Amino acid sequence: MTLTDVPGITVGHATDEKNRTGCTAVMCPEGAVAGVDVRGHAPGTRETDLLHPTARVERVQAVLVTGGSAFGLAAATGVVRWLAERGYGHETLHAKVPLVPGAVIYDLFFNKTLSKPDEAMGCQAAEAASGQPVAMGCVGAGTGATAGKLAGFHRAMKSGLGSAGTKSGDLIVAALAVANPVGNVIDPESGAVLAGVRTPDGSAIDNPDAALLAIQDLLSASAATNTVLGVIATNAVLTKVQATRVARMASAGIARAISPAFTLYDGDVIFVLATGRGPAADENIIGALGAQVLARAIAAGAKAAVSLPEVPAYRDMPKT
Repeated sequence: MTLTDVPGITVGHATDEKNRTGCTAVMCPEGAVAGVDVRGHAPGTRETDLLHPTARVERVQAVLVTGGSAFGLAAATGVVRWLAERGYGHETLHAKVPLVPGAVIYDLFFNKTLSKPDEAMGCQAAEAASGQPVAMGCVGAGTGATAGKLAGFHRAMKSGLGSAGTKSGDLIVAALAVANPVGNVIDPESGAVLAGVRTPDGSAIDNPDAALLAIQDLLSASAATNTVLGVIATNAVLTKVQATRVARMASAGIARAISPAFTLYDGDVIFVLATGRGPAADENIIGALGAQVLARAIAAGAKAAVSLPEVPAYRDMPKT
């Protein structure tokens, strides 16, 4: 299962292979109750204040996750334009205004243009959105994602975008994740390192404990250049307060699949979308399932990633 198994949710990617960046639009044009947990210490976000439980608006029409660091937030304008042209948005006195929160990863190791993703790419991602299973790996916002940068980018590995889901009776909970952490990506089921710090010669994945000690050598220039982004979607009926609590619970999935998690060098953000087309389920169950599928989605992205000349992927590293 992937995020698009939740009725009312579609996903589209725009990928720039030349500059190794892109964006991903999670679309819910008819609206979904939304919440957010900004867990990281160096986030790059758009309209997350709108999702605070005390803010008046309940529903959004899309969520954008994107590369390009702060420059990439421009892609959200393209999603807004696509929705507005088709009559979707929050009803106001003079127009329907599409609400599109978003968050970014830092992929400027590859993307030197500082001009992408842009409005055109955001519109392209929205136009490409469909209910087909989510394409994973080096696509959309995961195009330039990397992991295992504790000892510097020269010893990192390729990560990507992944998705996973589960069903319990009539309840569906699914996740989409873009893993671009300073730490290692860990398989939550086997404990294997899927994308981590490589040995100095680059031929193998370093011992996780030894790699963890390398964080003490990080320079301040490495700060604010890493992030895990997640979107949890469910067909359950949730209030905005409940969606926010689910986002907080689901963030535990990052701790299960990233080591170390929530460092001062990461800007982790978790969004929740509840379409309300399914049952009124216990938010504790939804949050617990959200953490499970988020961890699996993070791992799926690393497994699906492909190597680049500068950074190898899990599929091409020797297995022990």
